[in-house]
Amino acid sequence: MFLKAVVLTLALVAFTGAQAEVSADQVATVMWDYFSQLSNNAKEAVEQLQKSELSQKLNNLFQDKLGEVNTYADDMQKKLMPFIVDLQERFTKDSEKLKEEIRKELEDLRAQLLPRAQEVSQKIGDNMQSLQELLAPYTTELRTQVNAQAEQLQHQLAGYTQRMQTTFHENMGNLQASLTPYTDELKSKIDQKVGELKGHLTSFADNLKTKIDQNKEGLRISLAPYTQDMQEKLNHQLEGLAFQMKKNVDELKAQFYANAEELRGQLVLAAEDVRSKLSGNGEGLQKSLAELSGRLSRQVEEFRRKVEPYGETYNKALVQQVEQFRQMLGPYAGNVEGHLSFLEKDLRDKVSSFFSTMKQKEIQDTPPADALPGQGQEQVQALPLAPLES
Repeated sequence: MFLKAVVLTLALVAFTGAQAEVSADQVATVMWDYFSQLSNNAKEAVEQLQKSELSQKLNNLFQDKLGEVNTYADDMQKKLMPFIVDLQERFTKDSEKLKEEIRKELEDLRAQLLPRAQEVSQKIGDNMQSLQELLAPYTTELRTQVNAQAEQLQHQLAGYTQRMQTTFHENMGNLQASLTPYTDELKSKIDQKVGELKGHLTSFADNLKTKIDQNKEGLRISLAPYTQDMQEKLNHQLEGLAFQMKKNVDELKAQFYANAEELRGQLVLAAEDVRSKLSGNGEGLQKSLAELSGRLSRQVEEFRRKVEPYGETYNKALVQQVEQFRQMLGPYAGNVEGHLSFLEKDLRDKVSSFFSTMKQKEIQDTPPADALPGQGQEQVQALPLAPLES
């Protein structure tokens, strides 16, 4: 069932791509979730999902769901399916190999660092302290922005509801014509303000990722004297650390977006509730208008309460990941499943490269406006995959 769900999602992504922008990261997330489930029982996955069977299931599902929708979806199926099948096979085959390579890499680094383990631990501890100090202003900034935006939104919505109540009393004879523009404007303002909230968060997340890269470089410089001829292995591990930290930032962004969309839905619902009563009796409309301001204000306040702590929560998580990195390099570290982050990073890089190449080929194959019918429509073959990088 999960296979069917993931392929249907990918099919819908392909179809949606004909009408809206879909990021490679969204597709990679779907694929990673699927591959992660396969990794929980690799032997069963290999036995049950041989190439021919998997390919047949994917093709059947595309034909059932999207076969006659449009030529774009059909073309995407031809390009995307071989890529998915190939990537699934490589994931199953290379996961254990990469795990062993990462284990050996960590063993080599630990052996190199062991004679000066206390100094190394202190250096990483200093980096954690610097990271906390680096992130503190961003925590304050996010809280300030959320509070300011929420207060501004409450004020603007209160202004709309007040004008609607005034208009109600002044135009009792023609409520629908007089109040409909206000409900439309109210919904437009809600969309605008929620979009601004998400824009502020996007800027915040981008800044956090920049700070993560700065922190990674600072850690590399401080540990370089202890790694000598193993600098490449240290750099590789630091790349994995930065990838995990940025995933935390992406999670922060996703949760914020989800809450913002929930707020949008609740506010629009309140506006629609008023609009639905415009054609009814004045008493019901008057009651809805009287309750609207408080209802909108409560929804905004609930949103503010949910998202205000996000900055502090995720900053702590970032610092904790550096602490885990310190433990991983320590002399008493146990078995670490750190290879999964490298596997996921490689998958996301490959999906991103695949989509970029497909987009470039689509541009190249698009005929000019004055081309003859049928020109420039050659099929693009599925792209070959490079070996997993370790």
